Amino acid sequence: MPVKHYDVIIAGVGSMGSAAAYYCAAAGAKVLGLEQFGIPHDQGEHAGQSRIIRKAYFEHPDYVPLLDRAYANWNDLEVMAGTPIYHETGLLYLGQPDHPVMKGIDTAAHKFHIPLRTLTNTSIFPAFSVPEGFEMRYEPHAGFLQPEKAVSLYVSEARDLGALIHEYEPMISWELTPNGVSVQTSLATYTADKLIISAGPWLSKAVPALQEQLQVTRQIVCWAEPDEIEHFTPAKFSCWLIAEPDQPGALYGFPALDTTEFGPPAGLKFAWHHAGDPADPDAVNRNVTEKEIRELVDRVAKYIPALKNAKLNTVKTCLYTNTPDEHFIIDHLPGTKGKVSVAGGFSGHGFKFVSVVGEILSQLALKGKTDMPAEFLSLKRFR
Repeated sequence: MPVKHYDVIIAGVGSMGSAAAYYCAAAGAKVLGLEQFGIPHDQGEHAGQSRIIRKAYFEHPDYVPLLDRAYANWNDLEVMAGTPIYHETGLLYLGQPDHPVMKGIDTAAHKFHIPLRTLTNTSIFPAFSVPEGFEMRYEPHAGFLQPEKAVSLYVSEARDLGALIHEYEPMISWELTPNGVSVQTSLATYTADKLIISAGPWLSKAVPALQEQLQVTRQIVCWAEPDEIEHFTPAKFSCWLIAEPDQPGALYGFPALDTTEFGPPAGLKFAWHHAGDPADPDAVNRNVTEKEIRELVDRVAKYIPALKNAKLNTVKTCLYTNTPDEHFIIDHLPGTKGKVSVAGGFSGHGFKFVSVVGEILSQLALKGKTDMPAEFLSLKRFR
């Protein structure tokens, strides 16, 4: 059988890969996407019904220009698909004013003129118990995205433009050739001018040279149903993020969503954004202990008392891929002469950027460079 040749092969058609497939196909490229699971799936980083999107970015203000583009691109996808993906609920931040998270929120909001209100009481959000010394910020134009829906839509749009997306066909290996790259999968060998590797937690296995820059960790996410759940719908309850003193990362969560519209699970979703226990993505412990659940519920219930005795509906595990500085990696892979691009290290805060990262990856592959302000995410910072 002759080897099939493409302009671009995308290894990993999850969050970033699905958007990259669309943008490459929209640019007229002949695209092959390879995904080891079905589309969408819940084995990696992007599943879970909802993902927060916000602009007052405490991680680093350099992300804000990319977020401006991401918001615009999400709107483009909604218009193109004729269905909502972004839901504006607002976002409540709680924390001591000198906490790095709160200081970062204020810095980004000031630098980029992002609407951010300081609240002096909980009358708007009576479900929250705010400790002495905490301050409240409210970002009205934040909310959540639907990750599974977004991935599915990007894949559907890419296919409509002629992209071939192969599910249940993992990339086994790849190598450079004089004219591009050769990719071996579980079923066949393909060649392409360019290769994009967006393999999520499997990125360091696909690119061993990145093993020192990437660590995969196991995270848990809970859905619980308090009494009077009607008080926790998006019309009355926002997304939220809480910076606790003497704790890394932040607690975060969402309103209770209508499962008819958004799918299961039911209840308030909440989790702890931090680096969990190291994990092998091919051998993740998906069993969650009662101790893990109780510790998370008790911590969140300090701020949302209704969760203390709430009915626990669902507990899931997901994976983070962390870089040493917790910033993304989006770049050409050194030593490949621009033939291979990589995207990874999205470490629990990357999904909101899917719509712009896909565009960046398509530009790196097809043009050799991007016009987006993403230089701060290159691999040069690790050399």
